[in-house]
Amino acid sequence: MSGHTPFISIITPVYRAEESLEPLYQRVRDMLERHISADFEFLMVDDASPDGAWPIIERLVDQDSRVRGIQFSRNFGQYLALTAGLEHARGEWIVIMDCDLQDVPEEIPKLYAKALEGFDVVLAQRVERQDCFLKKLSSKAFYAVFSYLTDARQDPSTAQFGIYNRRVVNTLVSMRERLRFLPAFIGWVGYRVTAIPIRHAEREHGGSSYCFKKLMNLAFDTMIAFSDKPLRLTVKLGFVISLLSFLFALYVIFSALTGTRAPLGWTSLMVAVTFFSGLLILIIGINGLYISRIFDEVKGRPLYIINRVYERMPVAEPSQSHS
Repeated sequence: MSGHTPFISIITPVYRAEESLEPLYQRVRDMLERHISADFEFLMVDDASPDGAWPIIERLVDQDSRVRGIQFSRNFGQYLALTAGLEHARGEWIVIMDCDLQDVPEEIPKLYAKALEGFDVVLAQRVERQDCFLKKLSSKAFYAVFSYLTDARQDPSTAQFGIYNRRVVNTLVSMRERLRFLPAFIGWVGYRVTAIPIRHAEREHGGSSYCFKKLMNLAFDTMIAFSDKPLRLTVKLGFVISLLSFLFALYVIFSALTGTRAPLGWTSLMVAVTFFSGLLILIIGINGLYISRIFDEVKGRPLYIINRVYERMPVAEPSQSHS
C-alpha cells in the first residue's frame, strides 16, 4: 500500500452497477482534474455484486493507479461498504457518493467550495429528486417517523452524498455499531454541518436494489438502533391503559353500589382479552427486537470481511492544483 496521502478521496459502494462504473470514473476524473485536484484516489467497494462489476474495477485500477478496488467476501450492505471505504480512505477530504450516476459528479466542486467556508460536512440536498413517487413518499414517511422517534430533525432530501473533513471521518470510523446509518451518525457527532441544493439525476441503468421489504427492514432496524423511544412509548401506553382500567373499575363499583347494572357480556369480555393479548405480544416483540440488537453487538464479529484489495503503486506523484 502506498504511503502517499491524496488530497481528496472519492468513495462509492458498488452493487449491480457494471454499466455505470466506467462513465462514473471518467466523469469523476475529469471533474476533479479540472476543478479541484489531480491528486485524488477513487475507492470502489464491491459489495459482492452479482454482475460483472469486479472485472471492470480491476481494469480501471490497471488504467489508473488512483483507483483502488475493495471486494467483500459476501454482501454486507451499503452502509458497511461505505464504512470499509471510510476506513481505507487516505484523503484530507472524503466524498461519499452512489455509483448509479444519480449523484452527479459535476456537483462535487459546489460541495467543496462550501466546505472551504469552514464547514466539516457539506451534504447534497436533492431539492428536485429524480425518483419514482412511491420511493419519494416512502422516504418522507421514514424520515418523519425516524425524526419523531429520535427527537432529532432528519432531512429527507439528503442522504450520504456529500464531502467530509478528515477529522469527521476519523470520528465516524471509531464508532463500531453494526447498524451504521450515516445521516444519524452525522447528526450525533456535532461538527459543523450544512446542506446545499444540488442537481439530482435520473437513474440511467438498472433499478434500485432496495425493494419494499428491504426498506421496511432498514426502517425497523434503524429506529431500534438509534432510539429507545418505542420502549418509552410502550410505558406510556401501559400507564394510559392502566388508568382507563382503573376508571372503569370505579364505574363498575359505583354501578353496583347505586344499583345500576354494569355492562356485561361474553363479546365485550373476548374483545378486551383479545386486545390486551395482542398488546402484550406487541410489547414483548419490541423488547425482543432490542435484545436481538444487543445480541448482535456483543458477539463482537467484524463489521465486514474483505476478500481482496486491488491496487497498484503509482508511477509518479500527480501534480497538485487545489483550487
